[in-house]
Amino acid sequence: MARFAEVFGGGPEGVVFAPGRVNLIGDHVDYNDGLVLPMPLEVGTAVAWRARDDDRVVVHAADMDDPYCAFDLADPPPRSAGWHSLAHGMVSLMQAEFPLTGGIEMLVSGDLPRGSGLSSSASFCVAVGRAVAASSGRTDVDPVRIARLAQQVEHRFAGVACGIMDQMAVAVGNPGNAMLLDCRDLSWRDVAVPQDWCVMIVQSGVTRELVDGAYNARREQCESAARKLGVASLRDVDPDTVDWTGLDPVETRRARHVVSEIRRTRLAAKAMATGDIESFGRLMRAAHVSMRDDFEASHPEVDRQVIQIDRIIGPRGGARITGGGFGGASVAVCLAEEADRVIQEIRQEHGPDGAGLEVMRAVH
Repeated sequence: MARFAEVFGGGPEGVVFAPGRVNLIGDHVDYNDGLVLPMPLEVGTAVAWRARDDDRVVVHAADMDDPYCAFDLADPPPRSAGWHSLAHGMVSLMQAEFPLTGGIEMLVSGDLPRGSGLSSSASFCVAVGRAVAASSGRTDVDPVRIARLAQQVEHRFAGVACGIMDQMAVAVGNPGNAMLLDCRDLSWRDVAVPQDWCVMIVQSGVTRELVDGAYNARREQCESAARKLGVASLRDVDPDTVDWTGLDPVETRRARHVVSEIRRTRLAAKAMATGDIESFGRLMRAAHVSMRDDFEASHPEVDRQVIQIDRIIGPRGGARITGGGFGGASVAVCLAEEADRVIQEIRQEHGPDGAGLEVMRAVH
């Protein structure tokens, strides 16, 4: 609010917030109609906003090197990977359904590291969408609709053919709970994180980029595999009876990850619900191996860190790369009573200053 007053003069009319998310298990299955288990974070994106009496939209992104973006409501959004396209695209799609009577000024600031696999872009889009809804006087906007529009922004303007997991976790997720989300019909249920568990996020220091084609290529490979297997999506493949012989080796690996990851997600939700942290940890470790070997969406430095974290945690918990992969962060689960020791030893593995590696607690 203070920064808004500095930039725009006078205070805002309101402030909205959208969290980031960490995915505990179930990566690269959302666009295959699969099951995922993400949870919202305390960190995220805040937007202070104030209505204007013209049709101009002015956005100041306090954390960006190029902080200003301005356009008229009627202007078509640009197509690029930058934050300008996300802001413009989200305003445009929201305006089409929840019309503004005039323009809007927004000051955007957040504490989610970009390129870390914690859904900074989804958090940004949902926060902007909430600001537009508030400015239009709508307090009844369905959060699922905001999530869908945020996904469309990624597809149409940022060029990332992402699934719906990030946006749903950000827009709909409940604090302290994981969300067992069915990405086919968007049904979900909360799975409470046990009070004696600690969920941690370890920033690898390797910036993740999804717009270089690797993410979209994985999606195309999955869709090709589904067509050859004669199913609408890989969600429909039975892992016990599937015949992989009609796929090429790359498609086989991609499909095998998706099919096995959906099964692991089901089992992980049950393990969390019953407090079985050893089973949950085994599933996390298996998920990382699958991401690394079958989906080839990990990174050597993250692989090295995950091995270290698993060794430090021991059998009561586990770690894996999280998010879209190709760098970013890993997620780890351990007993809350072990968390201080685990965090200290993770940092010691990387020298006295942590060598740029950051550890944050998502829960407890």
